Order: sequence, then C-alpha cells, then structure tokens
Amino acid sequence: MGRIPGDGKKKRRLTLEPHKIRLVTVRAVIFDWGGTLTPWHSVDHDALWREVCGPHFPVARAEHAAAAIVAAELALWQVAGDSQRSATLTEVFERAGIAPPEALLTGYFQAWDPHTFTDPDVAPLLKQLRERGIKVGVLSNTMWPRSAHERVFRRDGVLDLIDGAVYSSEIPWTKPHPEAFRAAMAAVGVDDPAACVFVGDRPYDDVHGAKSIGMRAVLIPNSDVPPFESAAPDAVITCLSELTHHLDAW
Repeated sequence: MGRIPGDGKKKRRLTLEPHKIRLVTVRAVIFDWGGTLTPWHSVDHDALWREVCGPHFPVARAEHAAAAIVAAELALWQVAGDSQRSATLTEVFERAGIAPPEALLTGYFQAWDPHTFTDPDVAPLLKQLRERGIKVGVLSNTMWPRSAHERVFRRDGVLDLIDGAVYSSEIPWTKPHPEAFRAAMAAVGVDDPAACVFVGDRPYDDVHGAKSIGMRAVLIPNSDVPPFESAAPDAVITCLSELTHHLDAW
C-alpha cells in the first residue's frame, strides 16, 4: 500500500514466484459495485419494471412489456454466467422487442434510486486510500451505461474519489473473465495484479476472478450470493470500514 502518514515506511507484500521473491506495494484497491459499495438487498425486478412501464403503455401492454423485459434481462445474464459475455440495456430492449421512449429510461433509473445509495463507509474509506497514495477503482458487472453509475456516485458525493471505473456494458466481458480485471487495472494505471486488491461480495465473480489473475481478494459475504468452494479470499470483512485493518497487515 502507499505511504501512511507518520509511518515513515511502506509496507510491502512478499510474492513468491519460481526462482525469485518480489516485494510488491499495494498500489490500487478495486471495488465491485452492487452488494459492495452499495449494500446488498433484494429487488423485485418484475414489480419495478411494471412500475416503470405503467405510464408509457396501455395497461395490458404494460404488463406484457414488463414481462418481456424481465425475461430478456434474465436471458442475457444467463449468457453472461455461461460465457462471461457482457450485455447492455439496449440489447435487453432489442431482445424484448421494445422501443423505449426516453422518459421510460429516465423513470427506470429513478425507480432504482432507493436501491442504490452508497454505503456510508465508502467516502471515509476512499479518502483514507487516497491519503495513502492508493488508487481507487470500480469494476462492475452491469447492463447500465456509465452515465447511470456516475449519476449515483455524483449524487452520493464519491465520484471524485474514484480514479478509474470499468463497467461491463462498455467491454466485451463480465467478471470473472481475466480481461475484465485487466481493464480495471488499466483504468487506474496499474499493470501488476500483485499490486492490486479486489473487494466484492461474489465468491465466483469477484474472489475467484481476482485471484485467478494474481490479485488479492477481499470478500464481503451476503446470504443471497451462492458460494464457490474454490474461491479462497485473502480476507473476509463484514463492513468496508474493516478493510484498512487488512491493508495494514499486508
């Protein structure tokens, strides 16, 4: 990690490789979004889309449109799970056979507002990382455009604390594909995975994916995300404020 005020030295990680030992300073922490920077809770997608479609279609058509959109979302997330190929909201609507008016999209993102508030621990944590000279990144599996995520971060006062972000809607891959993690590293200007820590709530996408390319991984578990036995996090935390304790130990 970077320099700690008053510490007078940098803590480094010993990385064992064939025939050599490397001293690697933690230079970046990259975060998952949903369930990590935003606390996890279940959302009724069917009800949300019915609410969003209601003002823009006749009653019967609104029900049909909402059901088609939800089915398209699920199908594209299944593709992502099977092949780690990304998708966008545009693809969702195309698959559902819906041409959404701009007002519908505005209503959709507004309907998500109660579900996207940034964890109160985030701003203090990101400021601490900045003070230590550690880059802050975000890597999210999402169909949303960058503008929607930046709207959330701006609303909650943390956008300026993020050095680089990668949204799978902008690249061909989703986590745990290695190229998704490499894209996030490039976004924060770090080219050595051993110098990066990834923080997320999904054992397969986040922990397995990060460790597969040589990052350290920190898990924030929640009961709704299935386990993945082969994923062994370097640390498990119950809240983001615990992260710096582990960085200090590394």
